[in-house]
Amino acid sequence: MLARLQQVITVSLIAIAAIWAAAWIAAGRPGWAIGGALLILFGYAAFLAIEFVLLAWVGRDDGAPRARARDLVRAWWGEVLCAPRVFCWRQPFRSHAEPDHLPPGASGRRGVLLVHGFVCNRGFWNPWMKRLRAAGVPFVAVDLEPVFGSIDAYPGILDAAAARLRDCTGLAPLVVAHSMGGLAVRGWLRTHGDAAHHVVTLGTPHRGTWLARFGWTRNGRQMRIGSRWLETLRAGETIDGSRYTCFYSHCDNIVFPPSTATLPGADNRHVAATAHVHLAFQDAVFNEVWARTAGSPAGAEGVALAAR
Repeated sequence: MLARLQQVITVSLIAIAAIWAAAWIAAGRPGWAIGGALLILFGYAAFLAIEFVLLAWVGRDDGAPRARARDLVRAWWGEVLCAPRVFCWRQPFRSHAEPDHLPPGASGRRGVLLVHGFVCNRGFWNPWMKRLRAAGVPFVAVDLEPVFGSIDAYPGILDAAAARLRDCTGLAPLVVAHSMGGLAVRGWLRTHGDAAHHVVTLGTPHRGTWLARFGWTRNGRQMRIGSRWLETLRAGETIDGSRYTCFYSHCDNIVFPPSTATLPGADNRHVAATAHVHLAFQDAVFNEVWARTAGSPAGAEGVALAAR
């Protein structure tokens, strides 16, 4: 469903930009043609800039490291380049380009369960899946559906995916979850606590996010700071912080204030000058997962090999 929706949005934007440009060129106004087409295609950059302004304002008293103006600009530019590759290419057109990897003879090799976030699908992880496959690491990437439904609808999907990895490897998987996916994982582990070996979350709104006040979908409302759903989740779980590594950033334009992406007692790791989507594609994040799955004595050489 999400792939088709994003296909329609992407193709429509390109078509509207082309029609605008053609109309103004025919009218002898090439400046209007180029300017309008660029605004249609890259207007999202201005929307992202507004998010960063809100982040700087809301997070000014947060306990996370303070973002400087140049950090915010660097993070904004990284997100401007990263977001179209995710939302206009990988997810709408390449969501099944990288199949799950459950090779024979993988017994005893730690597998990885990849869990995307809000308004995403498994295509989000395509670069990860290529690297893990090249390294021989078993993995399964899920699609969380219904896209705009309750987070409570997702644990069954995660349990089935984890079972596939356990059947292949004989081991509980390492879970890597971006954004809302981390909340889905916590909801799953609330009743299946031993189903995951370790959980790595990337920009997960563990304590909600200020921006969710504008969310109108059911899962969007559940991510509001202080929401009943988050309070129920917290009250019904016992978190062993040693089993969580939480990556967060003072330049996360979706999950802020920044410290809302941390968990008490967890290994909370700050990544500077990196925005929400771009956070998932940082070497520091992949290297952590590589160390926990491959365990290669080759160290950095092994990581470089997997990244090619």
